[in-house]
Amino acid sequence: MDDATLIKECLSGSVRAQKTLFDKFAPKMLGVCIRYCKSKQQAEDALQEGFIKVFLKLKDFKLEGSFEGWIRRIMVNTALDTLRKEMKISSDLDAEEVLSKKESNDFILSRLAAAELMALVQTMPDGYRVVFNMFAIEGFSHQEIAQNLGITESTSKSQYLRARAYLRERLEKDNSGK
Repeated sequence: MDDATLIKECLSGSVRAQKTLFDKFAPKMLGVCIRYCKSKQQAEDALQEGFIKVFLKLKDFKLEGSFEGWIRRIMVNTALDTLRKEMKISSDLDAEEVLSKKESNDFILSRLAAAELMALVQTMPDGYRVVFNMFAIEGFSHQEIAQNLGITESTSKSQYLRARAYLRERLEKDNSGK
């Protein structure tokens, strides 16, 4: 069943279509939520809340653009809402200070397998993890991140640079132990 038909049937109240929509997108969207949340349980809660929003806002989807992308945006925002309730992003160091401490050789993430990278990302402090996911994985600009999280653009940049430094340190530590 294509997305347009699925949406139409969901809007008509078909429970079967709603289950089909959930089953079709839930696995990918759980992956999105896991990238932002502290635990699998928190990610599953965000997924459930996100799908409630999807079904409530389904009538607003205009069948323009990617339906999966529309759902993904709702999931990211729901996961961020969950985190906003629990965390404060540290902004005690600005991006310029982090840049001045940054090593000259740039860190290359491409040498990591995706699963290894995601495991490392999950160990990051909340602020680092959220900004890293939004910037490096979801493609948000630092301005968009700042608006979504209620922080300054320089704090977003700082958190991203700290996240990269964190990953670099963890990789160096792991590689020196092998």
